[in-house]
Amino acid sequence: MVTVHDVAARSGVSIATVSRTLREPHRVAEDTRDRVLAAVRELDYRPNRAASSLRRGRTGVIALVVPDIENPYFASLIKGAQASSRARGYGLVVIDTTEQADVEAEEVAALRSQIDGIILASSRLPDARLAEAVAGLRCVLINRDPAAAGVVAPTVTIDERSGGNDAVRHLYGQGHRRIAYVGGPARSWSQSRRLEGIRNAAASLEGVALLEVGSFAPDADGGRAAAELALADRPTAVIAYNDLVALGLLARWSERGLRVPEDISLVGFDNTFVAELSSPRLTSVGADLRAFGELAVELLLERIDSRETVDEAPHRVLTPRLVVRDSTAAPRGLH
Repeated sequence: MVTVHDVAARSGVSIATVSRTLREPHRVAEDTRDRVLAAVRELDYRPNRAASSLRRGRTGVIALVVPDIENPYFASLIKGAQASSRARGYGLVVIDTTEQADVEAEEVAALRSQIDGIILASSRLPDARLAEAVAGLRCVLINRDPAAAGVVAPTVTIDERSGGNDAVRHLYGQGHRRIAYVGGPARSWSQSRRLEGIRNAAASLEGVALLEVGSFAPDADGGRAAAELALADRPTAVIAYNDLVALGLLARWSERGLRVPEDISLVGFDNTFVAELSSPRLTSVGADLRAFGELAVELLLERIDSRETVDEAPHRVLTPRLVVRDSTAAPRGLH
């Protein structure tokens, strides 16, 4: 059985430093923290959660609440959060709210006495209900602006405006001038910012006509439902709200004989693992979602370990990148 002594020996630090790294990583120098966590992974060290939690007067458990566990975006985020929690000696409870605000509120209320803190990913709660749900809880918000809700909590977001800008400019560089956008849920935090970035980029580029198709469910069925509408104004390229919507568009267009990218180019969002599995492979823009989950856990554990009441909280922003694959090309006539 691997012990803390083994981790200390492998990483070349004291047992106390290993313990501090797992409990309070923000209080350890970055190079030391990296060595210790690498040793933890290599040795597959599993801290005794029950014993350490008892000593600290805590449960040793945190929660991650997501709208849809089947969405590959959240699946990758969960993967990163799970690895980070395990390495730091915490158990992670994952809750799927099935995109329902009422379910989210009920689950958060039920978890209160069983956890040390909570991460809410893309919360579907309105501002007032969000503030009520997390009152008195140590929490981190993903893809949400807590200021509007009056919540003092660390946040982790992706620069969605930058992603929207990159998608439009990529298509523009290939020669596309009529670009459609198939949007996601109207109240989605990511939707509003992606659309803003897309609009700003289109407005800044000469000759670009942006065709806004509407709001659809953030899954393949939503893409199928939008497939005909997306073609109504004869765009040469389409940007989809996320990779799942893009796959729904791709499937429906294939059924009617439309070829991607020969007849129309297609860009997704989030750059999830499904982007590599489609045919053609999907050009997509997104951030490292596992790192997203790891960072959220790190911020939450910093908040849990802090014994002081804070009046402000850190905000971390990840920069997305465009990954060009096979689903985009110059429009007909420019090939």
